Amino acid sequence: MSAQPAPAPLLIACALGIEHLALRTGDRGVRRRGALGTGPRRPGAEPNKWGAGGPFTFVRTGMGPRAAERSVTRLLADPALADAAVLATGFCAGLAPGMHPGDLVVAEETRYPHGTVPCVGTDLLVKELVRLLPGRTVHTGPVTGSDHVVRGHERSDLFATGAIAVDMESAATLLSAVRTGERPVAAVRVVVDAPEHELVRIGTVRGGISAFRVLRSILPAFFEWHRSLLLPRR
Repeated sequence: MSAQPAPAPLLIACALGIEHLALRTGDRGVRRRGALGTGPRRPGAEPNKWGAGGPFTFVRTGMGPRAAERSVTRLLADPALADAAVLATGFCAGLAPGMHPGDLVVAEETRYPHGTVPCVGTDLLVKELVRLLPGRTVHTGPVTGSDHVVRGHERSDLFATGAIAVDMESAATLLSAVRTGERPVAAVRVVVDAPEHELVRIGTVRGGISAFRVLRSILPAFFEWHRSLLLPRR
């Protein structure tokens, strides 16, 4: 009887140190509740760990689309990550009126001048996030990329294109991921800056603290998404 093939790993990418801190503290909480051990460290990434769907790795790419592209392309050149699913996460700016810091955004697709990437398993991610954080608003729609922090009229201009949120790394991360090979990709972001709640300094405003707590709480949804990729399609 042949052995089952090892599950494809999950690469969870964020850009900022504070996003990385939220994910790492959230991971420690998940492991205390029973997640499995760790494996070898890869350059530029956390040690390989295990969630509900198999091994996963955190990477902090650095800020901006070019840093995200370089980091993700380099990591996915590692044969151990060649077939990895990729999930981009962290904070974002909401574009739609009525959004609030701490709201969640699940991308249906990411958009950038160099290409649009459709996301996989959006409905499942929404379901798991609603289960994890009842009462927390989850928005779905296109997430657009930018090479700078969006302010003022730029926000309304981007909203007019149909996008519901913007950040600097998700689109570049997913585009780099699919260019290196066919793989499932997704993006989940936490609103830290919204039309009626513009951010000044992430660590000192209530909205930033709320977004940090939400990001710290959502890893189990990523693991369920990863696990779902192993299930047979009907």
